[in-house]
Amino acid sequence: MKKVLFLAFVAFLAVAPCAFAAPTATSNVQVTVASEAALISATDVTLTSTPGNFVDYTGGPNTITYMVRTANNGAITMQVKNDFSPVGGPSVATPPTSGDALTYTVSASTPAAGTATAATGSVTAKVGQDTNVYTFGTNTSSAKTGSTGGVSFMLSNDPLYKVGTYTAVVQWTISAT
Repeated sequence: MKKVLFLAFVAFLAVAPCAFAAPTATSNVQVTVASEAALISATDVTLTSTPGNFVDYTGGPNTITYMVRTANNGAITMQVKNDFSPVGGPSVATPPTSGDALTYTVSASTPAAGTATAATGSVTAKVGQDTNVYTFGTNTSSAKTGSTGGVSFMLSNDPLYKVGTYTAVVQWTISAT
């Protein structure tokens, strides 16, 4: 009888984990990945010229670091938010001599996937109006740490500018759809 009870107990222990196991369940983890864009940084630029020769002022490149993921397209634009100040020097909105301009050229940028098309040629900057820097194509994405591009500036060197240091504020905007 002891052997039968012992064998019955051993058999019970063998089956017990199955009989008392916790029920299991599954669930789905879902994420919706959307188009997204962020500017990480844009460096300041000091324009310089060769003294005594009235050579145009140049500077840059202004390095722009960005992160982007597009489904359809996207862009980086720039706009002069506040004209050069103080008054008396260069001006983007109302230059002292017709033809004086703040212009820029854009260097190529290579995103991790897709395309980033740089504005071509010399682009004239505008006060209060966006001008193109890069256009992103369908399914473009930057590197996880960001991708970089560059903008170099040129400003006419007009003898009518009063001596001094002048600053303009440039705003960069990025978008993605």
